[in-house]
Amino acid sequence: MTAVLRLLCSTLVLIGLLGAVPASARPAPQLKFVRFEQADGAVRWGRLIEGDIVVPISGLPWRPHAALLAQQMPLAAVRLLAPATPVNVIAIGFNYPSHTTNRPAPTEIGMFAKLPGSVIASGDPIVVPADAKNLHYEGELVIVIGRTASKVAVDRAARHVFGVMPGNDVSERDWQANDLQWLRAKASDGFGPVGPWISTGLDWNEMSVITRVNGEVKQSDRIENLYFGIPEIVSYVSQYITLLPGDLIFTGTPGTTSAIKPGDVVEVEIPGVAVLRNPVVAPE
Repeated sequence: MTAVLRLLCSTLVLIGLLGAVPASARPAPQLKFVRFEQADGAVRWGRLIEGDIVVPISGLPWRPHAALLAQQMPLAAVRLLAPATPVNVIAIGFNYPSHTTNRPAPTEIGMFAKLPGSVIASGDPIVVPADAKNLHYEGELVIVIGRTASKVAVDRAARHVFGVMPGNDVSERDWQANDLQWLRAKASDGFGPVGPWISTGLDWNEMSVITRVNGEVKQSDRIENLYFGIPEIVSYVSQYITLLPGDLIFTGTPGTTSAIKPGDVVEVEIPGVAVLRNPVVAPE
């Protein structure tokens, strides 16, 4: 190994270590982590560099790891998977003033559960269940947990956040209104698109979320307008549910939503972070 390569590897190992520290607690490099499948079927984690190069890493992104520079490959040579294999998928409701125009402002955080099986990748189809009549998009910022969090205080919650990414809390409104709980309406297979990668080292309050359907903007709001911000959400959820590295929290959707149908394409963009894009298809 050349001296230059050793230096690069050492630098990237250090970057990997820094990636587990929350953005609010340090000046940090802005990193993009992907989970991908190679042509031989192997599933790995890596870093996206220069926009179109994947550098595999030796472990999970929120743990100390090495960057395997000698194994780097073009993004076009792999298939991106959902950058998450969570145990817990939590979502927050009614968390933007623009989404609560017909109801009082919340006085405490309202949370509900999605299921790990709802999580799909950018590019994967959102399959409309055969008996679904009123399926809606909900563009959101999604938190990725990087350290175990149990009963953490608000002022310490940010250190448990690894990064963020776009997400779509797909919701069947008729089921949501009529079922005993929101489980079917919110947690059915494919109802939780996320990705295409996790971004770290960003100022959350400088972000915004934009949702487009077939290129038309349907939602747009700034993260700073959340009733309850990221530290408050993580702290609150952790009082009741132990959050584990890799768990996800959907932070709430802004504005209004409307029905989607087969043939539509839904995009959720967090400018400067990523664009999540999923076609809507009918069941086979």
